[in-house]
Amino acid sequence: MTALPSWPDHLLTLDEFAALPEDNTRRYELQEGILIVTPRPVALHQRVLFQLLTQLDAQLPVDWEPVGEFEVITRHRSPSSVRVPDIVVVPTEAVDDNLARVEGADVLLAVEIVSPGSHLTDTVTKPAEYATVGIQHYWVIDLESPISLTAYHLAGEFGYQEAPAVTGTFTTSEPFPLTIDLPALLTRRGRTERTVEQ
Repeated sequence: MTALPSWPDHLLTLDEFAALPEDNTRRYELQEGILIVTPRPVALHQRVLFQLLTQLDAQLPVDWEPVGEFEVITRHRSPSSVRVPDIVVVPTEAVDDNLARVEGADVLLAVEIVSPGSHLTDTVTKPAEYATVGIQHYWVIDLESPISLTAYHLAGEFGYQEAPAVTGTFTTSEPFPLTIDLPALLTRRGRTERTVEQ
């Protein structure tokens, strides 16, 4: 039997979280000082993430950029919180400056792709947290067939207003005119080219 790793025995500060050793085998978030460790997303999740990044990148204004798995500070003061959305849309300057993490208020859109075990967090906990720090738009993509997108937007003091889930093609004018082909997020890379070659 292998020994369990030595886990923190206290609420972590933001500096302590930032000083954790690099580990790409799991995803680490900080929820009010508590270290949250989850498995890395599985392959289909990664495909959807890549395809969505590609669709967003082709449509966003040049001053904004989509980034995958970027740390977002949602609470500075102790007990601190840091989330790692699947995708965030941030000012291109944040990418140019090679920042390790950004403030929640600097995120225009956060996207979570529901994984096994994350549904409650993605649809209850994170909307409340993201709204509190002023993330204007939040999307939840559910891979259960048919794949769907639920969009949330800030509605003043009431937090997020949730729109009905959309399947097929999602179109919006906020925060920018965007069209997302949801079934295409599941499509195998190069499928069209292989079909033509046959």
